[in-house]
Amino acid sequence: MIHVATVHFRSSRWIDVQLDYLRRHIHEPYRVVANLEAVPAGHADRFDQVVSARGGHPGKLNLLASVIVAEARPDDLIMFLDGDAFPVADPMPAARAALEDTVLFAVRRQENDGDQQPHPCFSVIRARDWDRLRGDWSAGYCWTNERGETISDVGGNLLGILDRAKEPWTPVLRSNRIDLHPLWFALYGGIVYHHGAGFRDPMARSTLARRQGRADGNQRYRVLRSGLRHIDAARDKVWGYRQMTANRRLGDEIFERLVRDPKFYLEFE
Repeated sequence: MIHVATVHFRSSRWIDVQLDYLRRHIHEPYRVVANLEAVPAGHADRFDQVVSARGGHPGKLNLLASVIVAEARPDDLIMFLDGDAFPVADPMPAARAALEDTVLFAVRRQENDGDQQPHPCFSVIRARDWDRLRGDWSAGYCWTNERGETISDVGGNLLGILDRAKEPWTPVLRSNRIDLHPLWFALYGGIVYHHGAGFRDPMARSTLARRQGRADGNQRYRVLRSGLRHIDAARDKVWGYRQMTANRRLGDEIFERLVRDPKFYLEFE
């Protein structure tokens, strides 16, 4: 059995899309376990199980995993899948082949200034291995990115767990031939699509770092999200608003395509 763990937040926009693509491309028995914080009522019956939780994204994923592990067989698979991500081809042959030799098959967003950690937009692990390793999607464990920043992000602690245990994992890398955005609207391994920022303001850490031309992208990202003042606050906010407006418009256009055409992703290959 494959247990798909997914989180939707404040919007039902991606629910039918994600479930439809899962139905098209997963050809083994699977069930979907979801968290639907602040999602309008009337969607819980679309899932096999809904787990109530509030708080940050990593904590919700960890809770979903603990619920799954408590019910799963040791050899069952947990597939973590962001709410705005879904398979565009059957991912299981590649996942099962990877899990013959490594403990985790997961997206690594190398394009995001050289991020090193597994990312939960798509990953597959055996239930027994998640339990044995005490898996954790939280940030905390750090690495140095391509801009010389010492950073952490979602998946950081899982990277640390794998490093300390000397457990190898198989990264699934971006496979776009055509990039409409350097981070979002991504194909990984030709098998999974991740829209990106599907439930939040569409602003990327790496975009902010490139604008500033120095290693303070994380600080500027927090400033734009929190509204704190600093010497360039007004200018940054205007620039950030324009960036987010353009990103949102492009994202909406792509969303309309993927709803109409299940083969929309071919334009990226």
